[in-house]
This record gives sequence, structure tokens and C-alpha cells, in this order.
Amino acid sequence: MRHQIHLHRSLRSPRNHTRMPNPRLLALLYLIIAFVMHCNSQERKVHVVYMGEKPRGRIFGASTPYVMHCSMLEKVLGSTAAAKESLIYSYGKSFNGFAAKLTDEEVARFAEIEEVVSVFPNTMFELHTTRSWDFLGFTRSHVRRSRGGQDVIVGIIDSGIWPESDSFNDKGFGPPPAKWKGTCQTNENFTCNNKIIGARYYNSRDVYSPEDIQSPRDSQGHGTHTAAIAAGIKVSGASYYGLAMGNARGGAPNARLSVYKVCWSGVGCYAADILAAFDDAIADGVDILSISIGAPYAFQYWEDPVAIGSFHAMKRGILTSASAGNNGPDRAVVQNYSPWLLTVAASSIDRRFVSQLVLGNGQIYTGSAINSFDLNGTLFPLTWGGDATNYSANSISEISSHCYPGTLDSKKVEGKIVLCEGRSDGSAIIMANGVGVIMPSRPMDNLAAPFPLPSTLISTENITEVFDYITSSNNPEATILVSEEVEDTVAPTAAYFSSRGPNPIAPDILKPDLSAPGVNIVAAWPPIGRASVYDQDTRSTKYFIDSGTSISCPHASGAAAHVKAAHPSWSPAAIKSALMTTGKHT
Repeated sequence: MRHQIHLHRSLRSPRNHTRMPNPRLLALLYLIIAFVMHCNSQERKVHVVYMGEKPRGRIFGASTPYVMHCSMLEKVLGSTAAAKESLIYSYGKSFNGFAAKLTDEEVARFAEIEEVVSVFPNTMFELHTTRSWDFLGFTRSHVRRSRGGQDVIVGIIDSGIWPESDSFNDKGFGPPPAKWKGTCQTNENFTCNNKIIGARYYNSRDVYSPEDIQSPRDSQGHGTHTAAIAAGIKVSGASYYGLAMGNARGGAPNARLSVYKVCWSGVGCYAADILAAFDDAIADGVDILSISIGAPYAFQYWEDPVAIGSFHAMKRGILTSASAGNNGPDRAVVQNYSPWLLTVAASSIDRRFVSQLVLGNGQIYTGSAINSFDLNGTLFPLTWGGDATNYSANSISEISSHCYPGTLDSKKVEGKIVLCEGRSDGSAIIMANGVGVIMPSRPMDNLAAPFPLPSTLISTENITEVFDYITSSNNPEATILVSEEVEDTVAPTAAYFSSRGPNPIAPDILKPDLSAPGVNIVAAWPPIGRASVYDQDTRSTKYFIDSGTSISCPHASGAAAHVKAAHPSWSPAAIKSALMTTGKHT
């Protein structure tokens, strides 16, 4: 405290204890702040200018939407060169609008134009990261009756696709339907076939991470997984490192796929790209659209690219199925809540994965995790993260007990299983050369996740009992067994993470509309995608077990493709109604 008092005195004038601020310094500070704010307002950022329906005839004297959009930009920006440099996308195939780099002043000027419905920033959206069809009652006989969605075209707006996966083999498929007007962008050795008949990619910010591939190819896994769930063919012997072994198939295995890549690793999914994908997909001739992407917060319908795109799809007879979000169990957090969307929540199926922890005293605890690592029943030394503090990194026991990266001393962890009081991706244990990890589960959580090392998640009560064993034993030991599949007799139940209603914009419109399997689902995966929750997991797998409303959404999309195949003339509302009114109440 002496140092603080001395410092305060040094700021005082020897003659005046209440020194007044220097007016010149204050004026300079205000000028700097004003300059920074002015520069920020003059910085051009991507915005979407939405103008409603596709124009019919000449508007503003222009013969095409592109010419019209360039003309509008030229009037506001002042020159043809500036207009062309600013324009990112011209939406004119299925609706009217454009994306362009605009200053705040230019945004305000466009908003005043009568023909403009809304102007909104290029907001980043997020991805809402087999047996499930049999559980739903979609047996092979159902597939035969609707011809497996034959020649129905399902559009997937996501992170791309891995076309070489067995789930997208085109053996037995003929040429694309005559109505198809799409294209395949064949950059970076990407090729389509008679199963994947179309593929495009979009990146309005022109920013890429090292993992990204500038083509429709999927490097994350999310888009491949969702596409396979919706319309992958039957693949025998699919598994995740031997777990969940069986037949993997999509809901509409005979449907065609067209993919629209709008999401990038470490970069996200942006509004302008999502709208561009909708504009193309509608014009390409898709029958069903599936999008497992959500907004960071609630938008009005006319400022939400998913709402806008799906509205124009609906007017063209195309149903859009969208994920409800993974922000449950809080209320009023549902995403993709537009009335014309099929908003899909996540529920469990009759299979759970358990991973047992066996202590040196013979005590066994059943936890939840997808553990594919076999320790052969060998007992390893067991320690608590709080006893393995990395003091050289200025960590403390209260922090290392949660096993954050860098907080553990490798000399105290190497060759041991670690009890952690927090949940993580297991990377801290790997960095410290540990053998396995024990973490607390969440109450009511019915999902399991794959980790990069032997893992299990047990209840907080069990965590306390294991801690007591460690502190009371001279030589605490443990092992973690390979995961087993057990029957979930109470399924289906709503997933803990699945976003709940009511609708944040219009509470009288009930959302979500229905739920579908979204917990522990096996489907195709790119071999270069991460093999667990740990981003740096370098193992490779062709099939992955994942959970989320991202996973439930393509289940509904596949079911919608069946209905569309059986009833080609049905409207999106009729298909949506059929799915909602024939579902089971749980």
C-alpha cells in the first residue's frame, strides 16, 4: 500500500493538490477518438442488400439483376470502378439482392431506397456440431416403398463433402435428372459423380485457414456427416475404430446430392455466402434443402439469411429443414425459427456408449464416453490434477485440478491416469504425457464424445469418491475399459443440449417443429478431419460418431425426401405437416 500512496503523491502538483486536466491534451484526445470513429465508419465491410422477389422486367432501366445492382452501387459509391470493386455477390437467380463492401454512410443511403427491404452486415453463423433410421422405423421396406427417395435432389448447405467416401458411391445411379441445372466446381481435384451431382463453394471474405481446401471438398467433417445421414448409400461394416459396427446408410439412399460449401475451418459461415448458396440451390433445381447452421443471436426474418433464403425456396416448392441449435436446456434459445422452416430439435436413440472406470480396490464406475483405446485391463498409477501442478508455469492447485493446458507438470503426470474436476478435450493430459483422463459428466446429459486418449466422464458424486480413494491409498491405481454399447430403454428423450422454444421473435408460432435422432450418430467422415473432440488429433477415420441438432436436421431432410419422392406434387407445407402429424409424442 505504501507504493500506491507514494505513486498517488507523485501525480500531485506541489502547489495544488487538485491539478486540472490540460485542455490541450483533452482536445487532442477527443480529436483522436473522433478520427478513429470516423475511420471505422469509413471502412468498407461486407453487407447484404436484400430487395425481395426476383425482378420481373426492367428496374432502374436495367436489363438484368447484375446490371441493376452495379447501377445502384455506382450511384451510391460514385463510380463504375468503385461499384465493381465493391460488389461481392449479385443475387438474381431466385430472389433479388446483392452483397457488397460498404461504409456505414453507404449502408444508410441504401437503406433509404424504397426498393430495398433490408440492409444487414455479413454476420458469422456457426455450424450446429446407421442404426438411427431403424430406430425411427425407417426400415428397408419403407425405403423400397418410396424408392429410397429416387431422383429427389437434396441440397446440403454446410462445410462441403468428401466425394470419395463409400457413402457417396454412385454405382447403380444413372445420369442426373433432366430437371437438374446445377454445376460442379472441380477445383483442387474435386469431382462429382451420379450421386453427388452438384457442388459449389463460397467465401465472401476470401479468408482461409491452413486446413481449408479451396474447393467444395470438406476438411472439417461436418458437411460430409450431414450429407451421409440425409442421403448416403448403405455401407456394410462401418464403425468408429470398431465401435458401433454395422450398416451405415442415409434416410434417402437413392436420392441425389448437391452440396454448397459456405463454412470454413476457423473462419465460420457468413451471411452473404449462405444467401448466395440459397440463390444457386433454388435455381439449380433441388427438391429439399438441409442446413445445419445457426445465427449467434436472434434476427428479424428480413435480416436473417436462412429465413430469407428458405422463404424464396418455399415459394418455389422447396422445403428447407434446419437445425434448432445446441444452446439447451435454456428457454427461448431456439434458432432457425421462421414459420416456413422445418425446425428440428435433437433426441436420443436406443443406444448409449459407456466407458467403465476400474479402480485398484476393485470399485467399478460406469461413465459416458466413446473410448476406442484398449488398455488391456492394465492398472496405471492414478493422480489428481491438483497434485500435479506445474509450478514452473506459475499454476496453482485450484487451476491444475481442472486440467487446463499447460497447468500440469509432466514429471507428475507421465504414465498416469489423471482425475480432473473440469471437462476438456484431454489435450492437457496428452501434453503432459498422461495415459488417460477421468472427468465429471453433466447431469441429464445423454451424449458421449470421442476423446484422443482413454477417457470416461462420471458423475460429480463418483468424482468425489475417486478423489477419496486417491487421498486414502498409498498406491492408487486405475484403468479405463473400451466403450460398450448399451440399450437406452427410455429413448427417445429430448437431448439436454437441444435448443428449446418459445420462438424468440413470434412466441405464438411454436418452435421447434419436431425432433429427430441427434445423439451418438455414426456417419461418413473425411479421413483428414479430426478424429475426436481434440482438434490436433492426427488419427484418421472414415466414420465418426457425433451429436447435435446438426445431426438431427439431416434425419428430417432424409425423411422429407421420402415424402417428396412418394408425393412429387406436395407443397413444402404439406410435407412438413405430414412429418409433424405422423411423429410420435414423447
